[in-house]
Amino acid sequence: MSNVLIIAPPPTPNGDLHVGHMAGPYLAADIYARALRSQGKHVNYATGTDDSQTYVVTSALHLGITPESLCESAATEIERSLSAWGISLDGYAPFDDEYKKMVMDFLLPLHNAGKFKLKSVKLPFSVNRKKFMVESFVSGECPICLSQTRGGLCESCGHPNNFDNLLNPRATLPPYEELIYKDAEILVLVLEDYREQLEAFYTGKKGKWRPHILQLMNELFSKALIEFPITYPITWGLPSPFPGTEGQVINAWAEGMAASMYCNAIGETLRAETDASWRVESGNTIGYFLGFDNSYFWGVTHLALLMAHEGKYILPDFIVPNEFYELENSKFSTSRNHLIWARDLLKTVARDYARFYLCLTCPEHNRSNFSLAALNTVIERQLIAPWNNLVNAYNNHQWCMVENAELKRDTLAIQVMKDRLQQACDIQTFSMRRLADWVLAHIDRIYSLLLEKHCTTESLNAQVLVLVEGMALIMIDFNDSFKAKNYNKLNLNTKRTLTLPKLSVLTNGTQISELHAS
Repeated sequence: MSNVLIIAPPPTPNGDLHVGHMAGPYLAADIYARALRSQGKHVNYATGTDDSQTYVVTSALHLGITPESLCESAATEIERSLSAWGISLDGYAPFDDEYKKMVMDFLLPLHNAGKFKLKSVKLPFSVNRKKFMVESFVSGECPICLSQTRGGLCESCGHPNNFDNLLNPRATLPPYEELIYKDAEILVLVLEDYREQLEAFYTGKKGKWRPHILQLMNELFSKALIEFPITYPITWGLPSPFPGTEGQVINAWAEGMAASMYCNAIGETLRAETDASWRVESGNTIGYFLGFDNSYFWGVTHLALLMAHEGKYILPDFIVPNEFYELENSKFSTSRNHLIWARDLLKTVARDYARFYLCLTCPEHNRSNFSLAALNTVIERQLIAPWNNLVNAYNNHQWCMVENAELKRDTLAIQVMKDRLQQACDIQTFSMRRLADWVLAHIDRIYSLLLEKHCTTESLNAQVLVLVEGMALIMIDFNDSFKAKNYNKLNLNTKRTLTLPKLSVLTNGTQISELHAS
């Protein structure tokens, strides 16, 4: 039986996940996976950690520890945070020998087939250190939008800045000196060789995917595509096995597809070849939930690497990007200590409420803002109080017979509820915000029905059960409580009254400053 493979890009293990991370791909992919499972579909939702990223090195140096120890501790913290938030992963891949083997198994056939080219390029170079400074080791101005950014990719506009594209490059570690550009021979993938396939791929996605990623692709394809580095002349990463690149490492971003295959392999119950679930003959479909700033890598370079295998692997059916989530109207930042760790928020707010607020405010199409004060107000006034009012009205309701016309109206309402719930969960129209809004709207509507005093248990329960179905995708602890209280009623005789659990009132007065990382 075919699976829907879901990947949330493996986070860099240079620290735990903060609330901004959680509001992006991890919660969105979780809700989509839960929706598919509720429809009886087979899902493999997986991630891991991206240990080869140079950000591990820069973070470790700031912390005064080794990159290896940071990877080890952060990978454990990330896994615990995902679990604490109820992220329903099928696989969380370790960075082990099997992972490394999968990377080589994916890249070596491409090299042997002549898909990679040795090329002399100019890279940022530190005269003081006598080292090349790429990716997180360098910062400068993006040549496309002039924003300050790190090497490799601009977070603001999503465009790559490989080689000597970055303007006014400077080292990101002391002594923060200006850098020069120096020649280095590395292995590259010539993306222009895949232009026709890439453009055809995105032509088929117009009108189906979120507009920002399609806008980025239009911008990228309007000019020559920059070659993608397969190796770098640095020391952090997997050693390159390719002749002519001795002493270099594989670019962390070139590991992405092999890493994802390994993540999904960890999520399989039956042992098979590591890339089996990604092969075309599997009949599976694959999709990514990711931050917009990852769109270039996952939507161009990774895609071209899959295409380079000439039909061996499935291509993504969907890519769902999100924008930046801000904290009190400023970007989450570890370096400025302007963040809330995902784990810390759950110490003061029940995870159902945290998940619900992130759904309501998530940055689906534009940057949005997290505020703890707003969380308390919104959850108390829009979710807890209205739901508990509904429960009280339900428990005190005097049930009665109604006319056939009203039964017909209620039957129509049930179908409308289901249709709109399905629309919020379908991948082409997927929206956590609309799902949360749908929940709040129907809590208010069903409460109003109860006040009208003329609904039957059968029609009302049917609507409550659809409402609970949608709530369950977000509020997993509430769903467990509902199931436990109605264990003997869910076969389901909708003429029996249900036991509706009340929601606990928020009591915390924690300030944002108390939750900031230390």
